[in-house]
Amino acid sequence: MGAMSRTKLARPAPPKPEQEPVDGRFLRGERSRQQIVDALFKLIRGGEMSPSAVQVAEAANVSLRTVFRHFEEMDGLRMEMTQQMEAEIRPILQEPFESDEWRGRLSELIARRARIYEHVMPVKVAASLRRFESAYLMADYEKFLALERAGLNAVLPKAIVADPVLFSAIEMATSFQAWRRMRQDQGLDPAAAERVLRFTVDSLLAGR
Repeated sequence: MGAMSRTKLARPAPPKPEQEPVDGRFLRGERSRQQIVDALFKLIRGGEMSPSAVQVAEAANVSLRTVFRHFEEMDGLRMEMTQQMEAEIRPILQEPFESDEWRGRLSELIARRARIYEHVMPVKVAASLRRFESAYLMADYEKFLALERAGLNAVLPKAIVADPVLFSAIEMATSFQAWRRMRQDQGLDPAAAERVLRFTVDSLLAGR
């Protein structure tokens, strides 16, 4: 008994407080970040073209502090929004053409632009209100113009691309600005706007 009484029994270590796995915290943060971006999309598509951080926080059901923890300034949030928009339209831009001749490909290009313009219109209009105050939004605007021009260069014959007046007229007719004007200023529905776009391009290319 004496020997046993001198032997100290090892006590089990107290359980460590449960901690949320790092992956869990990361995923929760990503969900919160996406909520904020989705809220901005929702506000803009609902007609609020220049929402404040407070409005975004309310729409996302998060605190204003959470908004600025993920995005130090509203420009960062707009940057995230435009990047997600680009990811959404990229599959349309990358679709292979079915036609083997340039007129067929131009027709397909017009159909694609109608889809893309209709999808991005609220976000592009909202961004246009801020692009003169944001170097990022201005660069994004210029990149979009370059993509429009490159798309026409890829399908039109060299003789048409080399004609500065004709090419500029086609570029203007198939631009997002023309689409926005038809849809918002003239009140045309998407199908009617596409018919006008096709009529204009066909008229410009008559006899070619």
